[in-house]
Amino acid sequence: MQNNFLLSLLLLVGLASIPVQKCEAKDQPNVLFIAVDDLNHWVGYMGRNAQSKTPNLDRLAARGVAFHQAHCAVPACNPSRAALMTGLRAWNTACYTNNDYWKNHISEGLGLSKQFLDAGYHVAGSGKIYHSDSYYESEWSEYMPHKGSTTGKGVDKNEGYHDPLAHDLNDEDLSDYHTVSWCVEQMNQARDKPLFLACGLHKPHLPFAVPRKYYDLFPLEKIELPPYQANDLDDLSEAGVKMAGPDGDHATFLKSGRWKNAIQSYLATVAYLDMNIGRLIEGLDKSPIANNTIIVLWGDHGWSFGEKQHWRKFALWEEETRAPMIWIAPGVTKPTTRCDTPVDFMTIYPTLCELAGIEIPKHVEGQSIAQILRDPASATGGIAITTHGYQNHAVRSDRWRYIRYADGSEELYDHNVDPYEWTNLASKPESAAVLETHRALLPTKNKKPAKANGKKKLVSE
Repeated sequence: MQNNFLLSLLLLVGLASIPVQKCEAKDQPNVLFIAVDDLNHWVGYMGRNAQSKTPNLDRLAARGVAFHQAHCAVPACNPSRAALMTGLRAWNTACYTNNDYWKNHISEGLGLSKQFLDAGYHVAGSGKIYHSDSYYESEWSEYMPHKGSTTGKGVDKNEGYHDPLAHDLNDEDLSDYHTVSWCVEQMNQARDKPLFLACGLHKPHLPFAVPRKYYDLFPLEKIELPPYQANDLDDLSEAGVKMAGPDGDHATFLKSGRWKNAIQSYLATVAYLDMNIGRLIEGLDKSPIANNTIIVLWGDHGWSFGEKQHWRKFALWEEETRAPMIWIAPGVTKPTTRCDTPVDFMTIYPTLCELAGIEIPKHVEGQSIAQILRDPASATGGIAITTHGYQNHAVRSDRWRYIRYADGSEELYDHNVDPYEWTNLASKPESAAVLETHRALLPTKNKKPAKANGKKKLVSE
């Protein structure tokens, strides 16, 4: 079994490492790079939660390759984006958490946008690409910071979550609406260069506060809780229980009775996002670059709603690591294509470079999946690796999720029979070979976290 698994893995890597074909400038495609904050796999086309209403995301997925097993490199906004945008794994940068300000860990000039800038692209961005409004100016032609409020004027971060929705908002009250409008303007500007356009959408990040018309799509009496088991933590180590944090948000929701309210608010906020995705894609379709633009959409990590008594991201189970990834590449992808092989978001940087005919920088640690986009049936034995904190890692393979914590404790879940990861098989004697195979995929060196040095820190959200 081990040999077969590793052979499949090598096959995937080999297919993804086909030499880059250099494009002439006139042939280079434009790129629409869509980053979505805190979007988990509760979207219609992924089928995980039938309550969601995402017609525009579903239509976008139908235009190309929809990955159903795409996973983040880190389940937190700051380090997830730092890893994806620079091609460097957290265990090599020590950018592990939201409090590890990414510029303290990653040198200027390594970013994905910089490679396209150096290749002759006009590189424009708006909204949340790196964490907060932070970016290296030298890596962009132009960047529009948030216009308006990411949260809504006067809205508290718990509004719609622990607290009821108090404000009446309009679509235009949130910065995402203006981010999309600016991006559509960029698509319609005449240039003598190809365009790399990064659109960073903040919702559905907390606060879950959007116009009430989106709440009306999800009557509270029809909201369903996700599948869960009250004793789900009983077979976890102390490290696993600590990561779940049952005495935090979950205890608060059990006491307040607002579990369904929070889910309603999230679904409404995702519907608001979907409206903006519709505006963005309609703008592209009406623009002069419509027929020569690669689209890649990704959510920076998953989100949990009480599964394993855990809420938010910040953990290594399926709900926290899995997020949407959609690719549309003219002349490469085919419509209505689904790929179920596990990949992680470290593939995005090298894949965009390959598709655009740009040399993949030597520092980039991910593998291109351009061949998988051409022929998803060729993808076998894929893996996704997620890191959360120092020496805590998860490996997602076709069948298994393996987790090892810094204290050496382990979890193993068989997704063929246990999609919600209720039964930890790590202590079973019959799991020995699977454990050995997955342990071999973890990094052998983990850079120690940096000590606080007085430089800028980011909030834990």
